[in-house]
Amino acid sequence: MKDSNGTGEGTTPLTSEEYLSRVTIGPRQPLNGTIHLTPYDPQWKSEFERHAQRLRVALGANVLLLEHVGSTSVPGLAAKPVIDILLAVADSSDEKSYVPQLEEEGFVLRIREPEWFEHRLLKSPGDSVNLHVFSIGCEEIGRMLAFRDWLRTNDHDRRLYERTKRTLAAQSWKHTQDYANAKSTVVQEILARAVKPEGQDRQSPGVP
Repeated sequence: MKDSNGTGEGTTPLTSEEYLSRVTIGPRQPLNGTIHLTPYDPQWKSEFERHAQRLRVALGANVLLLEHVGSTSVPGLAAKPVIDILLAVADSSDEKSYVPQLEEEGFVLRIREPEWFEHRLLKSPGDSVNLHVFSIGCEEIGRMLAFRDWLRTNDHDRRLYERTKRTLAAQSWKHTQDYANAKSTVVQEILARAVKPEGQDRQSPGVP
């Protein structure tokens, strides 16, 4: 989900509460508490593969890309025990082409963000899976995969990200999305190292 506030009419920024109200489908469930992080669990990879197989069967040729993303996809990184899955389809705004099939598998459409890459978020029963749907070729897909791949190989930034997550997770948040928004500064810092203009090497902090 978008990690910064949208805008309302003209140049008036929306508050986080207003933005969530705009994009959320169905009743919102405030957190009003801290974030529970658990040590990395090798079973998360198997959980992704199990859900991925269900999605491929349900959607068939509509699946153009399916990836395990988010903190549970990075070995050694503490995370909320929720599997984030990235699904790319031909046109994520064409909900009738994939949402009914996903609903048959128990997924529920919870977020619709037409102004942010036509992102859709579906959740599984028990909220154990966040399924992020984008159109194939969307630039956000590249950022999500670059961030994941960088953290998988860069010990410094993986530790930096985990320290930041733990500090923020200990605070009380009205919505889980507020916690995600608070991470945006460190995420952008790490992405700046992970994604370099073509022709430049990606470098770790302190590497000349």
